[in-house]
Amino acid sequence: MSVILFSHPASLEHDAGPGHPEAPRRIRAILDAVEAVDPPWLLRREPPEASREQLARVHPEPYPAMILDGAPSSGYRRLDPDTAMSPGSAAAALRAAGAACAAVDAVIAGEAEAAFCAVRPPGHHAEPDRAMGFCLFNNIAVGAMQARAAHGIGRIAIVDFDVHHGNGTQAAFWNDPLTLFASTHQWPLYPGTGHESERGAHGNIVNRTLPPGADGARFRRLVEREILPAVDAFAPELLMISAGFDAHEADPLAQLRLHEEDFAWVTRELVALAARHANGRVVSCLEGGYDPPALARSVLAHLKALARQ
Repeated sequence: MSVILFSHPASLEHDAGPGHPEAPRRIRAILDAVEAVDPPWLLRREPPEASREQLARVHPEPYPAMILDGAPSSGYRRLDPDTAMSPGSAAAALRAAGAACAAVDAVIAGEAEAAFCAVRPPGHHAEPDRAMGFCLFNNIAVGAMQARAAHGIGRIAIVDFDVHHGNGTQAAFWNDPLTLFASTHQWPLYPGTGHESERGAHGNIVNRTLPPGADGARFRRLVEREILPAVDAFAPELLMISAGFDAHEADPLAQLRLHEEDFAWVTRELVALAARHANGRVVSCLEGGYDPPALARSVLAHLKALARQ
């Protein structure tokens, strides 16, 4: 099965500041690993920029204007203690959100059953009116709304296995009964949201937490018992993944002990659910992962599982 990889050179031009973990080397490591393997089932595409209309479905004005018109001409513009913009950040953010939309368009058109967006900045911490946690626009949420607005997709499931809770995605879909947001994440940890009592206005939010030091076996048990049954019962027409790989044992920003085999396993399980309910349609967007070698290995494992290889 073919997988489309969306990436763009603009992702390399976003600079969050000296020593920042969310750095261009993340994308370089992924693309170098992909080039070294060059799998025949992987198609490569450059995404367009997201339009203001696409952004506004999740981020109403004036927030997009504040980001896009507020990029510095030199140096940095700090949005919060962890999040900054450089001269190339607005273009990178537009391509990142545009990749999610293009990936949705492609899988719904049947050009491939799955797509992966190797883009930065990441998105799942960006709330409708607030940048935070390295994120400017919520790429996965913008892609989900593209599916609904442009293609009439009703039930959408977003599964987030980043080690940090996707507070921005939760905020975007808290009141949306047609969107299931299911997250596994370390607790306690930034951003401090994602308690299991946070269930959404319609019971459409599923938060499940893991303590520091939890390994792949514990992660798999949690996913098998809590996340997969919730997605299966929801029966989505499109399955989307916030694919953060910072739960890896080598990652410097958290304390879980997963390995690339665990990411491959959860991806295979989600692909099986997509085959059952969503005509196989899966769109995955890169979130975290801050040890470049571990990130590259994990993404390759994720891509192979998306391709059912």
